[in-house]
Amino acid sequence: MNWRFAHVVAGICLLLGSTLAIAANHVVTVGGNGNSFSPSTLRIQAGDTVTFRNLSGFHNVVADNDSFRCSNSCASASNPGGGNPSSSQWSQTITYSTAGDFGYYCSAHGGPGGSGMAGMIKVEGGAPAFSIGSAVSGNWFNPAQSGHGFQLEKVNDTTVTAFWFTFDANGNQVWILGVGQIVNNRIEMQAVKSRGGRFPPNFDPTQITNPPWGTLTFTFTGCNAGSVAWTSTDPAFTASGTLALERVTSVQGTTCQ
Repeated sequence: MNWRFAHVVAGICLLLGSTLAIAANHVVTVGGNGNSFSPSTLRIQAGDTVTFRNLSGFHNVVADNDSFRCSNSCASASNPGGGNPSSSQWSQTITYSTAGDFGYYCSAHGGPGGSGMAGMIKVEGGAPAFSIGSAVSGNWFNPAQSGHGFQLEKVNDTTVTAFWFTFDANGNQVWILGVGQIVNNRIEMQAVKSRGGRFPPNFDPTQITNPPWGTLTFTFTGCNAGSVAWTSTDPAFTASGTLALERVTSVQGTTCQ
């Protein structure tokens, strides 16, 4: 093999390698045939993009972890009101850079966690999503809503407990409790509402009840940042929603993994 031919072969190999590494774009149609996404579950590679294309109907697309909210525009720091449902034939493209399962929904016809009009992007390869370790333990809140928040504790390799010290729609103090399993960078759990207690010496453990409240899904992008999405069947609470979270306190001796 002479040197010129060798350089040509090497150049072709480099070109093929770079071509294979080019990220792909995938299309998910919105509406057009009822209140649905098509395909509702899509498997892609890290670095690929997904174009959500509204065919017809009053829809938007919202990430379960609240990382985007889009329709004919996308919400951002400079456009906080963007991403509301729209009947125009809008199209928005989102890049998925890390591996993991990423749910999304239409806020007009569904909710986070796969309820109603919802879908899932399964991203393979690339850097793994943030791995939840002991450092998740501690207190979390939303700075814009100081006065209520969460206490999380990782009790073993797969299990985390959550206590939400908050209020119902009528202003009554409420404890919402859950025990969930770690799935990649998420914690998913069923939650109950604790009630019936009285301050000592009038506390009677036989009066405590824990009726089902709904679901909580925590998603973390790092040791100090994350979000929570919820659904609730209790009429005293908003049926579904999301809230960005920041760490307030950490447990001494824990480190970020």
